[in-house]
Amino acid sequence: MINFCTLFNSNYLTRGMALNESLQRACASYHLYIIAFDDACYEYLHNAGIPNITVISLAAFEDEKLLAIKPTRNAAEYCWTCTPSILLYCIEQFNLQACTYIDADLVFYQDPKILLDEMGEASVLITEHNYTKLYDVSATHGMYCVQFMCFKNNGKGMIALKWWRERCLEWCYDRLEDGKFGDQKYLDDWTTRFEGVHVLRHEGGGVAPWNIQQYTLINKEDELHILNKRNQNLFPLIFYHFHGLKFYSNDWVTCSGVLYEFTEDIKEQIYIPYIKQLVQIEKKLKKEGVTWNVNGARSKAPSKPATFLQYVKSLLLLIKSGKAASLDVKSFNFKQHYHFYNLNRFKE
Repeated sequence: MINFCTLFNSNYLTRGMALNESLQRACASYHLYIIAFDDACYEYLHNAGIPNITVISLAAFEDEKLLAIKPTRNAAEYCWTCTPSILLYCIEQFNLQACTYIDADLVFYQDPKILLDEMGEASVLITEHNYTKLYDVSATHGMYCVQFMCFKNNGKGMIALKWWRERCLEWCYDRLEDGKFGDQKYLDDWTTRFEGVHVLRHEGGGVAPWNIQQYTLINKEDELHILNKRNQNLFPLIFYHFHGLKFYSNDWVTCSGVLYEFTEDIKEQIYIPYIKQLVQIEKKLKKEGVTWNVNGARSKAPSKPATFLQYVKSLLLLIKSGKAASLDVKSFNFKQHYHFYNLNRFKE
């Protein structure tokens, strides 16, 4: 059985439930430990009777060290700070042989055992961002993505995990400072700092908005595969990271930031099914009497001119960093950069 852990609050409930539903479909045997980051999330999940999950309240999880630094971090920074502590808590509290942290906005299409088997005798598994060249911010945001990480409960695994926890307690902020950024720049030197660290090679793990441009989607016997455009290698899609997907208060949703280019095929085969799933989960929750904001919508969707200006600003930043040679506003193709949908399209 594979043991996973994750964290989310009531505003991320639909995504957390979609993650678990994907594990139910794809994973032969698993258990998911969820740190509920507010009372509403905990109460709902605790009483929902969902199989294969254990829900842990924030009060039960937080220790003195976390509570001491909590006032110094914003909400996102505190979540990042907590990531290694969640892994350590689950391993120690439930005496797990290994535990894999997964972001709540992942969806699994194939059994992640394929990825974990790749570890072999290694004690730690990390995944690269694998940025498309134009979007490569590894120098500032890190080579590796804290999205899918496995630690074994052995000497080498625990040395790395406890070191990471202490560093995140010391410093974990949403800014670049002295070669640090959040929780993930700390991972840059792990292959030399620690023994037993394996970097995932399977390209089907870690597909995300910042690298999907490198692949062509192939539907093979009703299963999604990705074809590497450079070397023509074909892989099953194991999981996709829906980073940047955002709901708006006026019934709109966007797939991700306007800088990222998505083909219609990517939107139709990856994003639209996921959005439909989130809409159906929200509908189910409302029928059950849930009244709070379960998708995190806080503001109205920007207009098309506003998204174009955001694209220009993003491109100027790339030019400043040397990743883009010139400002070509003609490259803003609304079909590939404007990722906004009216939710009425997905409501029955």
